[in-house]
Amino acid sequence: MDKFKAHILIVDDDDRIRELVKQYLNENNYLVTTADSAEQAKEKISLIKFDIIILDIMMPGQSGLEFTNENKSKINIPIILLTAKGEANERIEGLETGADDYLSKPFEPKELLLRIKNILNKTQITKQKRIVNFGNTKIDLNKLLIIREKKEFKINNTEKEILEKMINAPGKTFSRESIGQLINLEKERSIDVVITRLRKKIEIDPKNPKYLQTIRGEGYVLWIE
Repeated sequence: MDKFKAHILIVDDDDRIRELVKQYLNENNYLVTTADSAEQAKEKISLIKFDIIILDIMMPGQSGLEFTNENKSKINIPIILLTAKGEANERIEGLETGADDYLSKPFEPKELLLRIKNILNKTQITKQKRIVNFGNTKIDLNKLLIIREKKEFKINNTEKEILEKMINAPGKTFSRESIGQLINLEKERSIDVVITRLRKKIEIDPKNPKYLQTIRGEGYVLWIE
């Protein structure tokens, strides 16, 4: 599963569309499962965790709109609705029932791919950690604060950018070059100064850091787990 960007469920009673979309998404490194009805989709959702659902509105049995209205709050998975009509009232109804986006048939596969990427990017951002606790330290990116032993230290935007990456990838070593690109600094000395400043806010003993450590010849790592 690691080699795939996401696992997508395609629900459409049209065999040709299912297979064409599946093939295109497979070629773009997505894992795809298909269902030919809302009923079959429910069975697969009960067994498999999906990252996004591509759902046809007009299907025999339960329609895509009915499925979305019944299940969106339960499954908490982004849904893109497909409609052959493309009528404004149908699109509005789809969004009102909880769908995240819609696409009118016929559609360009590349447009569907872009919509998938946009939704997954938003989902990824919302999943990112914003507050972490470790030792006697708390990092709160929402309030731009580091709280250590009841003392508060303000975080500037440069520090926030670094911490946002590090707390969402604990144990990962970030090279000086990658940190420099992130905060738009080229000189290694300037990057070291920023890290030193962060250590003074995070560490009890900044000269012997326990959490924000240097990996000789590689870069910096944040150990919080």
